[in-house]
Amino acid sequence: MRSYLLSYAAGNVGGLLNSLALWLVGSYGLTAALGVSIGPSLSPEWLYPRLVWGGLWGLLFAMPLFAQHWLRRALLLSLLPSAVQLFIVFPYHSPYGQAGLALGTLTPLVVLLANAVWGVGTALTLRLSR
Repeated sequence: MRSYLLSYAAGNVGGLLNSLALWLVGSYGLTAALGVSIGPSLSPEWLYPRLVWGGLWGLLFAMPLFAQHWLRRALLLSLLPSAVQLFIVFPYHSPYGQAGLALGTLTPLVVLLANAVWGVGTALTLRLSR
């Protein structure tokens, strides 16, 4: 149980770091410079679901199947929420189409990098908690 609780909490921290990173790159115009229309506002309505989903995805870190180096594990596990965002959420639950390409051609890259921040943040939080 302790492992699941720590993984969920670490996933929340990763979700917060992911959200802050995405907000910062949007605020400084880096996503716009890439031709990607992602520039969220830092509001509770935007942040809350990302923290919850970050925690739920963080439960993957409790699985003993991925016992590799922490950074490799973090980057590998970050591919799962990226795939869901690109191939389920964008095409079926938003108007942005397959891989969110209606937001810009480099949207998949932004999603992969943002979720890599989540994975590394989650893994570092877990390392520091043990």
